[in-house]
Amino acid sequence: MAIRITCINKDNGFHENPNLAITHLGWIGEDGNTGKSTRLEIYNWIKNKKGEAYVADIYGNRAKVITAETYNGTQYLKTEADHSTKNNLLSLPECN
Repeated sequence: MAIRITCINKDNGFHENPNLAITHLGWIGEDGNTGKSTRLEIYNWIKNKKGEAYVADIYGNRAKVITAETYNGTQYLKTEADHSTKNNLLSLPECN
């Protein structure tokens, strides 16, 4: 089952890598279930359980969410390169 990431929450600290500011991600599954998970929960689900996540724009274009690590091992999420030069996750609205 794939999930579409619909929103994010960020902390207010300074981060050299802005992706590390993401603390939680809101999502909707193909089955209609919704939820909100931590960055590390989604990271582990994708990396270890072969889960699939994506971000979709208003035109239906999808960018796959992938796992990444900083040079010192901090785990985070980002989107694969697409037509945008930005990380599509960082363009999402804040979750309630």
